[in-house]
Amino acid sequence: MIKTKLVGFERELPPLSVTNDDLAKLVDTSDEWISSRTGIKSRHISTNQNTSDLCISAAKKLIEGAGWAAESVDMIIVGTVTPDYSTPSTACMVQEALGCVNAVCFDISAACSGFIYSLSVVDKFIKCGSVRRAVVLGAETLSKITDWTDRSTCVLFADGAGGVLAEASDEGGGILYEDIHSDGSKGSALVAGFRQNENPYFRGGYGRGRFIEMNGRDIFTFATRKVPESIKMTLEKTGVGAEEIKYFVLHQANVRINEIIAKRLRVPEERFYSNIENTGNTSGGSIPIVLAEMNEKGLLKKGDKIILSGFGGGLTWGTMLVEL
Repeated sequence: MIKTKLVGFERELPPLSVTNDDLAKLVDTSDEWISSRTGIKSRHISTNQNTSDLCISAAKKLIEGAGWAAESVDMIIVGTVTPDYSTPSTACMVQEALGCVNAVCFDISAACSGFIYSLSVVDKFIKCGSVRRAVVLGAETLSKITDWTDRSTCVLFADGAGGVLAEASDEGGGILYEDIHSDGSKGSALVAGFRQNENPYFRGGYGRGRFIEMNGRDIFTFATRKVPESIKMTLEKTGVGAEEIKYFVLHQANVRINEIIAKRLRVPEERFYSNIENTGNTSGGSIPIVLAEMNEKGLLKKGDKIILSGFGGGLTWGTMLVEL
């Protein structure tokens, strides 16, 4: 049986790091207020890079690091809600920049679950035999849809890209199970990027959410309830015990959310790797950025079982059990 193995991890963060003290010069906030509520101390903000630029850099490092020929890449998927354009897709821009002429390319919009959704799609293509090598990216420049006068959101969101290489394998391991969900009835809890119809015949109403608008309490409640349920379901369905999981890699939304999830799963917090302190919430980029950082530190070993779990706008959430 064909398995989907993760064989490379990379990230790209804008050089500029903006601290909480820097933000206190823009809005009525403080380092203590932000860090005590979110765990964030600083975040990377783009000064001249769009989402495609971050993706191209991360993808180039992935492909070159693995020694793959660009022509051998069969698929490129980018999970993002902040593409450069509605069309071409960010994935097509990566293809053009890197010469991956044989790749099928498209973006997926699932907010902070975007990377999980993208990896799920690639897994299906690989298992049905039509794809052998894929680049899977999660990336955002959330700074361009952030209201920098709103202290409830501008302290949270950041820019960055991360990605993995997924390859067909006849060996064991790989993506072992997934549990993925959506709840559109709660979508208004987190909205962004509304584009008004301005044609001369339009007489409809006006929407909301050009910039990020979030009901933080609702998102907090949703995440701390649904994510533990999803992780428990994944472990139950596979017969894998929580003690067998080397690391739990969650979307980096708020360190308090991850602390509560760890308690509800009765798993020590040190097994929930976190880098939100210095990266902020990068939405679809957060999980692959974490994986790349862990790999740089030598924390990801062949044979390790890890849990990946994303959650966010849509509402969307999803969990994967992966054996490296």
